[in-house]
Amino acid sequence: QVQLVESGGGLVQPGGSLRLSCAASGFIFSLYNMGWYRQAPGKQRELVAQVTSGGSRNYADPVKGRFTISRDNAKNTVVLQMNSLKPEDTAVYYCNARSASGIRSHWGQGTQVTVSS
Repeated sequence: QVQLVESGGGLVQPGGSLRLSCAASGFIFSLYNMGWYRQAPGKQRELVAQVTSGGSRNYADPVKGRFTISRDNAKNTVVLQMNSLKPEDTAVYYCNARSASGIRSHWGQGTQVTVSS
């Protein structure tokens, strides 16, 4: 059974940092593209960052230079390091695993990130 379990969310002041982690199980992690998405109230879910099975990374423009995505295939984990957080980063953050073909896609339950003073 596929499981994606996010952790690391919370409340942080503007300018602060958070580190989100996603622990994966139930599929061949190294073969999947891994991503972090977020959904703010009243908005659509959007891609934040992605790391492919080959290690290529891409970021949404609003987070470039502030967020870093990484994966550890030995530990079946993907991490999103978020620095210089802004109030507009407030959202529920979701971990996603997508097969190379795009046919299979799995989601975590989400973790809340709130940036506020």
